[in-house]
Amino acid sequence: MLVKATAQLRYLSIPPRKMRLVAGVVKGLPVEKALNILNFTPKIAARHLAKTLKSAAANALSREGTDHLSPEDLKIKKIIVNAAPMAKRIRFRSMGRVYRYRKRFCHLFVELEGRTDTVAEKKAAGPKAAPKKTAAGKKKTAKAKAASKKAKSTGAKKKPAASKGAKTAKKTTAKRTAKKTTAKQTPKKGKKEK
Repeated sequence: MLVKATAQLRYLSIPPRKMRLVAGVVKGLPVEKALNILNFTPKIAARHLAKTLKSAAANALSREGTDHLSPEDLKIKKIIVNAAPMAKRIRFRSMGRVYRYRKRFCHLFVELEGRTDTVAEKKAAGPKAAPKKTAAGKKKTAKAKAASKKAKSTGAKKKPAASKGAKTAKKTTAKRTAKKTTAKQTPKKGKKEK
């Protein structure tokens, strides 16, 4: 069964543009991996996003319970960053002028998604499935042992033949080189004599 959980943080004193930069990094990741990334991201927006992400994970676990849902199964489905109302401020400048600037705020919305049946299946199939796997594993190892014994017996017969072939190859190449050297030496001597 698919589980959805949400959390939101409103009126954050961070511009939405800066928050979206961090949100784009962790969108679609599992919750644990996203929290690890956010803990080492050197931006203030990462701290607020991690706080909201932890809240959404806690909401999912409290709603479904830890018997049916594990934190490892949660994944970030959506992160929405919307603009909140701006605060307009002024800065006094020279010659009686005033510069206006806007302090931008944002709303953060996080939605998580996870499957509940995975934990229930693991717990239900855990003790029953383990003996079946070991029995199948023993059969495979027995087959593998028989195959390796056959390979060793055939390999042992082939190895001496291969080594004999290598020795004969060395001998033939030695004979060839000896013939070449003698063949080269005889005509040279013949030319010197003439």
